[in-house]
Amino acid sequence: MRLTTKGRYAVTAMLDLSIHASKGPVNLTEISHRQAISLSYLEQLFAKLRQRKLVSSVRGPGGGYRLARPEKDIHVAEIIDAVSESLDTTRCLGKGDCQLGETCLTHHLWQDLSDQIHNFLTNISLADLVSKREIVLIAQNQSERALQKEQQQLETRRRDPNAIAVSTI
Repeated sequence: MRLTTKGRYAVTAMLDLSIHASKGPVNLTEISHRQAISLSYLEQLFAKLRQRKLVSSVRGPGGGYRLARPEKDIHVAEIIDAVSESLDTTRCLGKGDCQLGETCLTHHLWQDLSDQIHNFLTNISLADLVSKREIVLIAQNQSERALQKEQQQLETRRRDPNAIAVSTI
């Protein structure tokens, strides 16, 4: 399966958004801190997610992003498709020209696997993931770590207002 960072990060960010959606619009900076994904990368991903109407943006103070549909109606395959990510397991990207311009012996096997993976991910919604206990526990730990880091940075600034906060993200 050829699932690159773009697809993984998009799913991770959407799951984070779904988990924290009850608090109102979620700022990309918050997702960036919790998930250790660069803010500029998230901005690129969310532009594509917004185009595909998976998220909507809220402007102004307290703004951010929210899911455009209920989490039960947003499936992992849609998220990956939205960021132009391929779930193709063939060497030829499904074109059938894998062996000197001709179809190789295993082309149909790998094409069927790609279809199975896509179908599998089509049947998993954000709500399915959010309902998993282990995911909820991981999200709680991430939120606590992000809060601790923010408190440490505030304490550093309080002690030395001229200090430049250094982020590890």
